Amino acid sequence: MYRIITRDGLAKRAEFTTVHGTVQTPLFMNVGTAAAIKGAVATTDLKEIGTQVELSNTYHLHVRPGDHIVKQMGGLHKFMNWDRPILTDSGGFQVFSLASLRKIKEEGVYFQSHIDGRKIFMGPEQSMQIQSNLASTIAMAFDECPSSVADRQYVQNSVDRTTRWLVRCKDEMKRLNALEDTINPHQLLFGINQGAIYDDIRIEHAKRISELDLDGYAVGGLAVGETHEEMYRILDSVVPYLPADKPTYLMGVGTPINILEAVERGVDFFDCVYPSRNGRHGHVYTNDGKLNLFNAKYELDQRPIEEGCGCPACRSYSRGYIRHLLKAKEMLGMRLCVLHNLYFYNHLMEEIRAAIEAGNYSQFKKAKIERYTQNQEKNA
Repeated sequence: MYRIITRDGLAKRAEFTTVHGTVQTPLFMNVGTAAAIKGAVATTDLKEIGTQVELSNTYHLHVRPGDHIVKQMGGLHKFMNWDRPILTDSGGFQVFSLASLRKIKEEGVYFQSHIDGRKIFMGPEQSMQIQSNLASTIAMAFDECPSSVADRQYVQNSVDRTTRWLVRCKDEMKRLNALEDTINPHQLLFGINQGAIYDDIRIEHAKRISELDLDGYAVGGLAVGETHEEMYRILDSVVPYLPADKPTYLMGVGTPINILEAVERGVDFFDCVYPSRNGRHGHVYTNDGKLNLFNAKYELDQRPIEEGCGCPACRSYSRGYIRHLLKAKEMLGMRLCVLHNLYFYNHLMEEIRAAIEAGNYSQFKKAKIERYTQNQEKNA
C-alpha cells in the first residue's frame, strides 16, 4: 500500500507498505546485483548505514547460482540474511546491455550467458517465474530497453511489444502467487514505461500501462546515453501521466543532482551503481562534491572523508589512512569508500524527505546543487 503523507509541488513524501516492512519515500535502493553489494558490504552493514530497500538482478541470479537454488535455500531474503524489502529487476536491461549476445522475438529473448556461453531463453513468463523463485518483495515486469538513439519506428514497435509482455507478466504473476509452494504469495509487480526520448510515445505508453492498475510504475530507458536535459524533459512529460497514487521509480539513476532534480518532478524510487562502483575506485561523495582519494593531496590529510558524516568510515578513519589502503590495494579501503558513499546517498534521501515535509524542497534543492557544483570545481 502506498500512502502520500504530504506534497511540495510535484515532490511527494510517502510511505510504501509491503509484506517485508514499510519504507519511507523518496528512497534510494542499494544495488546488490548478485545478492551482495560489491565492496565487501554485508547486509548487517546495510542496516547500519540506513538502507531501506536492496536491489538484486534477476538475470545474474538466474545464471549463478540459479534461481532454483535460491528457492531451495528459502528465497532471497533468507539466502542473503535481509529482512527488509528487496526489488528484483526483470532481466530486461540485459536485453539492452548484452546486445551482441541476444535475439529479441515476440515470445521473449534468446540469450547467451555472459559467463559460460550457454543458451538461455527469457520471456515474460520466465522472468516472473525466476523472480517468484527469488521471492523478492517487488518484481519488475519484463521489458525491452531500446537505445536512446534508436529510430522512431523501432522504438514504437519495441514499446508495443513491451506492453504485450506486461499483460503476460501480470497474468503469470497472478498464477504464481496462487501456487501453494510460492515463497512470497504477496509479491508486487511494477510496470516499466519506455519510449527512448520520444515524448509522445512515452506519454501514450504511460497511459496504456496505467490502465493495468499495477502496484507501481517505473520510468526505464533513461541514463543510457541521452543528456541530463533530455532525461529531465522526459520526466516532465511522462510522470504526470503515471498514477499519482502509486510509487514512481526512475531506474538506474543516478548522480546526487539527478536525484534532486527527479524528486522535484515526482519520482519516489531510485537505484544506481554509482556509489558502490565509484567507491571501489576511491571516488567518494560529499556535500562539497566528489573527491578522488587517490590524489596525492590527501596523503597527510587527517580529516574524515566528510566532517560531521556519521558513516562507519568517517567515524573512525582519516582520508590519509583510506588513501593508503587504496594505494596498497587493501580491500578495507574499497569497503570503507563504498560504505561512505551508500551512507551519503541514504542520508541525502533522509534530508530530501525532511525538506518535502517542511515545504521548502525547491529552496533545499537549489542550495544543495549550488554547494555541490561550486565546490566540485575546486575539488577537481
